[in-house]
Amino acid sequence: MNKISIVGAGRVGESTAQILAQRDVCHDLVLLDVRDGAAAGAALDIRQSAAAHRFDCRLTGGADPALLAGSDLVIVTAGSPRKPGMSRSDVLNVNRAVIDSVVDQVLEHAPDCMLMLVTNPVDVLTWHAWKRTGWDRRRVFGQAGVLDAARMASFLAEETGISVRDVHTMVIGGHGDSMVPLTRFSTINGLPVTTFVDEKTIEYINEKTRHGGAEVLEMRQHSSAYNAPAAAVATMVDAINSNRDRLLSCVCVLDGEYGQRDITAGVPAILGREGIRRIIDLPLDETERRGFQASVDSIVNDIKSL
Repeated sequence: MNKISIVGAGRVGESTAQILAQRDVCHDLVLLDVRDGAAAGAALDIRQSAAAHRFDCRLTGGADPALLAGSDLVIVTAGSPRKPGMSRSDVLNVNRAVIDSVVDQVLEHAPDCMLMLVTNPVDVLTWHAWKRTGWDRRRVFGQAGVLDAARMASFLAEETGISVRDVHTMVIGGHGDSMVPLTRFSTINGLPVTTFVDEKTIEYINEKTRHGGAEVLEMRQHSSAYNAPAAAVATMVDAINSNRDRLLSCVCVLDGEYGQRDITAGVPAILGREGIRRIIDLPLDETERRGFQASVDSIVNDIKSL
């Protein structure tokens, strides 16, 4: 891609910019934030690391929405983070207003871009952004499942002692306590995870996965996770930029898949240069279907409160 813009120069946005710059994924990288100095300062700081990290990506930061012009991809990390004891849904109302403003700026200055939502509650806000843009569903998607699957893989690696490089996991549903870790579709170098861990350990790992973000927040108190989310965003950007057609769990607009319509949820999808190329409709068993439906119901309830 020629140009990527990140809206929100907080910790997730800045960490994402650092990773993308180091990987030299685009010619121009913009950090946009209502706090002009925060965006400009972060861009300058990262730019000054170019000699050490050997990248040529040009970074710009500021508060002027016109900086979005010409973007191939806009990544939205702006919004209010949750505090200890809060759920992702607790920040819905304040972050909806943020997304309204950002989407309007994108429509004005970068009407041909793809839009990736990271701001929580990401499932609901991805649906809201899609409705507000009126765009094809392939162009509006969210990051959640890549992060959740990475957390699940980390916990599996810790429990088994096997390299995390060999662990492949899948998590679907909403990015919250009702997410559905799919043990049946998760493997360690092609072997079922049940080869290495028992049911009790699997349930422990699944619970750790569902509350992975909350655990980080509880420990830090004054900051939610940002390194792992930024790495997850970068994984998706790489799939788009390199046209890899990677199979990743993304927040997608569903139109008949999994028996759902006019709703967004995390599902496996093929991600490439045009965005979401195809959604993979997995043959879920009854337990998995019930879990996914409960997760969708939670998203629907939050959408009703918009």
